[in-house]
Amino acid sequence: MEMLKSAAKKAVGTKAVLRALTAGEAACVYVASDIDTFLYQNGYTKPVKKVTRACAEVNVPVNKVESNKELGKVCGLNIGCAAAAVLK
Repeated sequence: MEMLKSAAKKAVGTKAVLRALTAGEAACVYVASDIDTFLYQNGYTKPVKKVTRACAEVNVPVNKVESNKELGKVCGLNIGCAAAAVLK
């Protein structure tokens, strides 16, 4: 996660990460392992699965992080974060 923490450019959140993947701008992606279970239990879709599928399609490595709060903190947020990407 040091790479993400020190990255000059990053995409934060599932929508921003998906846009970066589509545009070919993502170098690597970080996803929170606990977010899909939480969202699914509250009636939402599984956004992290969408991100991991998109990463597989364009051969971008995916790094799993245990906690969405930890990922959010590394991205400079005061809230949890489902996904983040280091941009090229």
